[in-house]
Amino acid sequence: MAKVATVFGGSGFVGRYIVKRLAKEGWVVRVAVRDTEKAHFLQPYGNVGQIVRMRVPIQDEEAVREAVAGADAVFNAIGLLFEPGGAQTFDEVHVNGPERIARLCAETGVKRLIHVSAIGADKESDSVYARTKALGEEATHKHFPQVSILRPSIVIGPEDGFLNFFAQMARISPALPLIGGGKTRFQPVYVGDVADAAMVCVHESKTKGKTYELGGPQIYTFKQLMEILLKEIRRKRLLLPIPFGVAQVQAGIAELLPKPLLTRDQVTLLKQDNVVQKGALSFKTLGLEPQAIEAILPTYLIRYRPGGRFAKHHLPSDAR
Repeated sequence: MAKVATVFGGSGFVGRYIVKRLAKEGWVVRVAVRDTEKAHFLQPYGNVGQIVRMRVPIQDEEAVREAVAGADAVFNAIGLLFEPGGAQTFDEVHVNGPERIARLCAETGVKRLIHVSAIGADKESDSVYARTKALGEEATHKHFPQVSILRPSIVIGPEDGFLNFFAQMARISPALPLIGGGKTRFQPVYVGDVADAAMVCVHESKTKGKTYELGGPQIYTFKQLMEILLKEIRRKRLLLPIPFGVAQVQAGIAELLPKPLLTRDQVTLLKQDNVVQKGALSFKTLGLEPQAIEAILPTYLIRYRPGGRFAKHHLPSDAR
C-alpha cells in the first residue's frame, strides 16, 4: 500500500514543492490547510485520489489529530512573515501550532516529522519572528526528539515574496530601497532544493534529531541581490540607502495596512546576516548540491522585463 504523508501548509510556497515531490514518489498526500479551495491547484500534482485536501486550522486539536493519525510522515511547512491579525499570530503559528503537531504526531505513532524553520531562529533575538521560530523548534523537539529540522536562508522561486516584490516595485518606482544601506548578507536558496532536502530527511534515518541550515552556493549582500535583480529584468533603477531608524518609522506606518509591505520586525531581522553558520549541518551533509540563483532567476523574473515574456531577445540590457 502507498505510504501516507501529511503536509501542513501544503499550499504555501515551500509546502507545494514538498507535495509535488511526495506525489511523484507515489505517496498519498494529505494537504492540511486553512482554506481547501485555495489548495485546489495541487490536485493535478497526483493521480485521482492521491492528493487529499483537509481543512485543518492548527488551533483545532481534533482536526490536527485527524490529519496526522495513520500518517507515515508529517511535514510542517507553516509560517508567517507578518501577523495578519486574529488567530494568525507568530506565537500561535510558530510556537503553539508546531507544539500541537509534534505532540499529536508522537501520540498517534507517526514515524517521521520534518519541521521547516528558518536560519536566524534564536530565542534571544530582538525579532519576534526569529524568537518564535526558535521556540517552535524547541517545542517540536521536546515532543518529538527524532524530528528533522530545516533552516533555510531566504527562499527564492516563482512564487517567492522577496524578489517578486522588488521586481514588481521596479516596474513602477524610479528607486529601490536598501534598508540599512543594503549590507545585510543573504544566502538565497532555491525552493526546490529545500523540498529535496525535506525528502532526503524523510528517507534517511541518519537525519533524525538533527538540524540542517540550508543556503545556496553563494552569499550576497542585499545590495548585490538588487543589482542582480535589475540586471535580470533589464531595468535601471536608483538604489537608495535607507537607515534602519528611518526604515523603522516607515514600517510602523506600513503596518497600518491590511497587508503591510514592511514591518518593524522585518527591519529588525535585516540587522542580522542570514547565512549558514560555520560548522552547521547543511546541503553537503545531506548529499545535495544547491543550485545557483543565476540559473533559477531567468525562469520566472523574465516577466518583469520591458515587454515581459514576449520581449525580443535583442532588447538592449539598459532598456527602461
